[in-house]
Amino acid sequence: MADSTSSSCSDSSSSSNKSSSSSLRDLTQSALQLVLWKEPKKSALAFGSSLLVLVSVATLSVISVVSYLLLTGLCVTITFRVYKSVIQAVQKSDEGHPFRSLLERDISVSLESARLLTDQSLIHLNWFNSQARRLLLVEDLVDSLKLAAVMWMMTYVGAIFNGVTILILADLTFFTTPLIYQKKKAQIDRYIELIKSRVEEMLQKLKDRLPGAVRRTKAG
Repeated sequence: MADSTSSSCSDSSSSSNKSSSSSLRDLTQSALQLVLWKEPKKSALAFGSSLLVLVSVATLSVISVVSYLLLTGLCVTITFRVYKSVIQAVQKSDEGHPFRSLLERDISVSLESARLLTDQSLIHLNWFNSQARRLLLVEDLVDSLKLAAVMWMMTYVGAIFNGVTILILADLTFFTTPLIYQKKKAQIDRYIELIKSRVEEMLQKLKDRLPGAVRRTKAG
């Protein structure tokens, strides 16, 4: 009896984990479809909305932007609610609350979904900690020099742009790069391969000039 109960609990737990994993996978797939412009109308709406919010944050305070967004949403929902109430009163219909289906929808975060997100976050956090320790403690001199070069470049980027401007540029890049790549795929791939070969050649020359004691050592 106990075995059947434990097996049913494990089955329900595994099924809930599968459903949580599938929902997370569906969310990731939906985000990719937006960025890749699989559905142009939804992508244009997401691109325009995100760009508008970021530009608003750049010109106004975050509190003002959030307040204006909530106020706009409330104006739309209140106006629609009053409109439907007037229509129902005139037509003497009994359709009920216009947002009833949305109000009755379950939007709570399940324990399995929270646990799955926590597990994924821990995986990425552990990977980040491992990489940070490896690079900062110079386990590999070449990789640490790469990080130093990137950080040196970022000091110039930070002197020119602030955080919100970088987010705006990232938003523009995410939504425009796939379209440009689809149209110029052959030329872009050729240039990428050329740049990659040049970088690998420079890194190989750098490794050859390093003393033997600081070259990359591979675990046996």
